[in-house]
Amino acid sequence: MGTRLPVIALTTGEPAGVGPELCALLARETFAARAVLIGDQGMLAERAARLALHVGLRRYARGGAALSGTLEVEHVPLAARSEPGKLAPANARYVLALLDRAAAGCMSGEFDAMVTAPVHKAVINEAGIAFTGHTEYLAALAGRSRPVMMLVGGGLRVALATTHLALAEVPRAITREGLGATLRVIDHDLRTRFGIARPRILVAGLNPHGGEAGHLGREEIDRIAPAIAAARAEGIDADGPIPADTLFVPERLRNADCVLAMYHDQGLPVLKYASFGRGVNVTLGLPYVRTSVDHGTALELAGTGRADSGSLLEAVRLAIRLAQAT
Repeated sequence: MGTRLPVIALTTGEPAGVGPELCALLARETFAARAVLIGDQGMLAERAARLALHVGLRRYARGGAALSGTLEVEHVPLAARSEPGKLAPANARYVLALLDRAAAGCMSGEFDAMVTAPVHKAVINEAGIAFTGHTEYLAALAGRSRPVMMLVGGGLRVALATTHLALAEVPRAITREGLGATLRVIDHDLRTRFGIARPRILVAGLNPHGGEAGHLGREEIDRIAPAIAAARAEGIDADGPIPADTLFVPERLRNADCVLAMYHDQGLPVLKYASFGRGVNVTLGLPYVRTSVDHGTALELAGTGRADSGSLLEAVRLAIRLAQAT
């Protein structure tokens, strides 16, 4: 990249949530990058004014330069007026348009990384648009079949074998082939993006006590252990399956670079306990860097000035580091 500052696209997320105001707070920060907000410029100005933030907003121009104390905005107009805390299904396509614009810019090389403020999955679905989350949506735009959700924080990296699935659907979603592909993505991105020469990955079991030798479920025997063995044969340093209730102890984690949990609420409560408000969500397996906050839209805090921008700041900082390393 030479001396050129990386250009980071920040999608401002659900307009009724805290995302727009958290993005406006970035005007107080100094980054070794150009941070470009993608959203409705008038709405962003209004949210900043509600918080008595004296923020200069100027239209983004490709090839421009960062100016201290101002935020660049790639203007995407709202479909309907938005009030803090009040969801409007009419704006669902606006929210997706932000992601489309950022993803297109990342794919073309216009942007060096993407940071996403939270979206509200339920209101998008209520608008008649099937949507399970950022991870899956961005992977589909990029034509990637195996995105991996990984959260970073509190000295931990926790990746997920499955993401936004009902718990009843998790066991059949865990396959040897799928786990093998996930382990390859984790190993590759930890090497190429995080600079870890030989990542060590600890793999959780699915069932209590790792299935108790098959008495509490055979997923460990029939699927998880064979996938780990195949990964090791490929040169991936994966270990497990380890019962989840004893995996997150300091002795096990001391020399590990990442934990692979089988489902969303198996791994993330531990990480969020260790780092909530400072954790970062990273999507592995994309052709570009994407990070996000570790929290949701927090509708009850929108417009109050009480939302904490710590996770968004960490997401921007990590995106810059990863973009510079790529």
